[in-house]
Amino acid sequence: VVVVAVVVVLVVVVVEVVVVEVVVKVVVLVVLVLVVAVVVLEVVLVIEEEVVEVVVRVVVLVVLVVVVAVLVLLVVVVAEVVVVEVVVKVVVLVVVVVVVAVVVVVLV
Repeated sequence: VVVVAVVVVLVVVVVEVVVVEVVVKVVVLVVLVLVVAVVVLEVVLVIEEEVVEVVVRVVVLVVLVVVVAVLVLLVVVVAEVVVVEVVVKVVVLVVVVVVVAVVVVVLV
């Protein structure tokens, strides 16, 4: 039962890390797309100043919001990874204690 529990916890941890990596990659991709959009709009800005100026301001605002969101997400990811590591260490410790207890009981 303990071994099954450990395997389940390890699988959950691995899946969670993979999901976090995918989320980070998607967020980075979105930021890159927005940055490219801003650059394109700035090039267009030279052609049509007034109309594009408002659009550029909106896009820049959106990019800033996304960047802040990414930073928050990264902080959460780091915190989450630390929590996962602690949980894994606790689970491993519990398993070791249980195994030692079983060995002691069997020997005695």
